[in-house]
Amino acid sequence: MTSFNPDVVVIGGGINGLFTTLDLSLRGFRVMLLERNVIGSGTSGRMHGLLHSGARYVVTDPKAAVECAEENKIIASIAPHAVEDTGGYYVAVDKDDEEYREQFIKGLRAANINYREVEPKDALKEEPNLNPEVKAVVEVPDKVVFAKDLMFSVAVSAYREGALIIQGAEVMGFNVNGDVIDEVVVKDHVTGDVRRVKPRVVVVAAGPWTYKVVRMARIEVDMMPTMGVMVVYQHRLTRRVINRMRMPSDGDILLPYASSSIVGTTAVIVDDPDNLTISDDDVNFLTSEGSRMVPVLSSIGVVRAYASVRPLIKMPGVNTREAARDFAIIRHDKPSNLVSVIGGKFTTGRLVGEKLSDEVSILLGSSRRSVTRSHPLFGVNLYDDLRELDNSLRNLALDFKGSIDEERGRVAALTLLTSEVIRNSRRVVGWS
Repeated sequence: MTSFNPDVVVIGGGINGLFTTLDLSLRGFRVMLLERNVIGSGTSGRMHGLLHSGARYVVTDPKAAVECAEENKIIASIAPHAVEDTGGYYVAVDKDDEEYREQFIKGLRAANINYREVEPKDALKEEPNLNPEVKAVVEVPDKVVFAKDLMFSVAVSAYREGALIIQGAEVMGFNVNGDVIDEVVVKDHVTGDVRRVKPRVVVVAAGPWTYKVVRMARIEVDMMPTMGVMVVYQHRLTRRVINRMRMPSDGDILLPYASSSIVGTTAVIVDDPDNLTISDDDVNFLTSEGSRMVPVLSSIGVVRAYASVRPLIKMPGVNTREAARDFAIIRHDKPSNLVSVIGGKFTTGRLVGEKLSDEVSILLGSSRRSVTRSHPLFGVNLYDDLRELDNSLRNLALDFKGSIDEERGRVAALTLLTSEVIRNSRRVVGWS
């Protein structure tokens, strides 16, 4: 049994759960995050790498577009070490794309997203691997985000504020007393023990697994778990993110990620987010579609394919591409101390954490407000931050400083520190 009885248990170690944990900790609450596998092992660690400018949604989902545009700036400000400011091109490669241009620019203006129309010949000078037949090009402030760098930075930041982060902790059920959750029953996959945690409030931020978790409290949420496949190619083919200038569809994003290129994505509803199948047809389709924007892609070797599952909000009569990319915070009537989230994107993870924390604060009678939009994350000045630490990994992580691998060492150092955070969290609650 643990002697640490938190104010809040957060279920889910993806971007939403991590930012919720940090936000609540900064408001002074005692928080325990439970992740059944490892931090970032689900949807957040399998995203395509795009920090959305909002441009993709200006026609189909203006609210999500505005949210993404704002969060793009915030994440780049509080975690510049986890972001590459590549910029992005939207390219028209056929007549239908070109006809979409006017509607697209109108949407960019309405969402107040900075853009610049670029002459195709000038775009080809900047991006020589572009299709030479491009008919129109619009530049937007898309960026690339390194998912694990950001998530580990949030995890370490939350721990420094007093949060505990536990991996290998699968929620098996809830004990409900009256109309509140009295205990969270947890299977500890490290020791094999069953643990019981007594929080005042429970937050479910488990992405596409949320419907499974809340069902343990006899609640149903309307979700549409939607699998997307991404393909990784051997070389970095462009400086910028390249998007197809059309309504959001399959295979219309090519993204430079470190020394590779990633093309995504598909959208297929799945019954079980733990049971995914990627076919050769998926890889061939994405290669074919990506080649419409960057023809050389068809001759570049495929490194691998991977898939993630989006926790989309289910809307009657709406398909996966038409479904809103917004998120919904649900404060449940019974159990009355349960709050959950469905929908959302990696780009809006900080905002989700803020809104979830607002609801939790109301339940706990606190008037403290969120400060995460201006709170620099651990790792912004990584090697200075490391010197402030006093643990066994400090010198090992600092050894990257001044070496040939100083830049590459960032994710290694953050990984080491996150592992230490998780070990220390287990020691505090007596689960080691």
